[in-house]
Amino acid sequence: MTPTLRPARADELPALSDHCLRSKSHWGYDADFLEACRAELTLTPETLARGPLMVAEIDGRLAATVQLIPDGDGAELAKLFVDPDFIGTGLGKYLFRWAEDEARRRNIRRLHFSAEPLAVPFYRAMGAQVTGEEPSGSIPGRMLPVLEKTLD
Repeated sequence: MTPTLRPARADELPALSDHCLRSKSHWGYDADFLEACRAELTLTPETLARGPLMVAEIDGRLAATVQLIPDGDGAELAKLFVDPDFIGTGLGKYLFRWAEDEARRRNIRRLHFSAEPLAVPFYRAMGAQVTGEEPSGSIPGRMLPVLEKTLD
């Protein structure tokens, strides 16, 4: 299974937003929680302008998205959402490696990002370290882990 990776298009932002929510639902959150996350997970033309937003397709089907946003001396891994049907297939690892390679191509040596708390084991397996926490942009009082990875 080798995905086709391509830039996202503005006309597919609604479908990509739904994809992000579907991916978030993998963690077992209820409908109220997911609805509270909707605004933060809605992709807009401004999202596209911030940095490369890539779509992974498998057999013509939207399977995952990843976004890297250069900022200062590093880059934010702003999105990494895998459709629940493709979780556990290696697609998340493939996209994380794309983000690392893209950062290196841009002479960026540090990735940083906040993450779904239940995804921290995945990011640790990819070599990222928890460096702190920050408030959720969707759920008042919820804190999200902040991770960082220094690139070779």
